[in-house]
Amino acid sequence: MADDEEVERVLDALDAVERIADPEARSRAQVQITAATRERAARWTAERAELANQMKAEGESVRGIAKRLGVKPSTVQDLLRGYKGSGKDRPRVEQEEA
Repeated sequence: MADDEEVERVLDALDAVERIADPEARSRAQVQITAATRERAARWTAERAELANQMKAEGESVRGIAKRLGVKPSTVQDLLRGYKGSGKDRPRVEQEEA
């Protein structure tokens, strides 16, 4: 698939950064990549959330969405709930009183 080839090209480029001999130049490159990745990650998460919500509205199950998107069902649940934090900080679901 062409998509897989693009992913491989990105991973190859990241490997190339790790092979930069000069530690200072390598560090500068890593900082640039980390900053760009952080910005893109937020946009990509929003895009995945929109897609997950669309799939759910079309009747797809959480497990089905997870399989199609290549993520865990818990990630899909977070996307559907609009949760953006880390797992350790995930708010607990309030249990109803009996």
